[in-house]
Amino acid sequence: MRTRIKLCGLKQIDEVVLADRLGADAIGLVFYPPSPRAISAANAAPLAAAAGAFCTRVGLFVNPTIDEVESVLAEVQLDVLQFHGEEPPEFCAAFGRPWMKALRVRDADQLATDLDTYSAANSLLLDAYKAGEPGGTGETFNWNLIPERWRSRIILAGGLTPANVAEAVRQVQPLGVDVSGGIEASKGIKSAEKMTDFVRQVRLADSQRDIA
Repeated sequence: MRTRIKLCGLKQIDEVVLADRLGADAIGLVFYPPSPRAISAANAAPLAAAAGAFCTRVGLFVNPTIDEVESVLAEVQLDVLQFHGEEPPEFCAAFGRPWMKALRVRDADQLATDLDTYSAANSLLLDAYKAGEPGGTGETFNWNLIPERWRSRIILAGGLTPANVAEAVRQVQPLGVDVSGGIEASKGIKSAEKMTDFVRQVRLADSQRDIA
């Protein structure tokens, strides 16, 4: 088993180059202006171009209009769209690209309903719920709430860091993990050391799963 790794909220070319060198499966570019990790389409275009051939470029949106998404797509080479707001499945699927839906986990019943509602997504990202915030809270949630039958499609997010991601991989065995704040030196600025350690810890957990 190899857990996919997405490093999100990158804003600098050197962060993208390092992510690719570390073997990250995907990078995330945030097109949500209130976020400290937000980037304009003009600034994101060279970052997307700098990612390697085997690194998926993901664009993150929160309750955008169709025009806003299409405007970014006209400038930025994106492979996957990630939606973090209240977008219905029909909206998410309207752009002719694979898409993932972020779901904020409150309780088992709510999660089960949301997973069924967005079952057509190419993957489902689970994040911690915090009122008034669409994601990036830096908080974990109860991983035991994730139904076993969904885990092979889940991208696990929410409060992951180099210190806890190995345990997350061992316990949940998700399709992938997603991190932003957990690899930052400060808000919106990534730490090369934390990026490296995060990837190392995921691969360590993968190797232990293979042995087991």
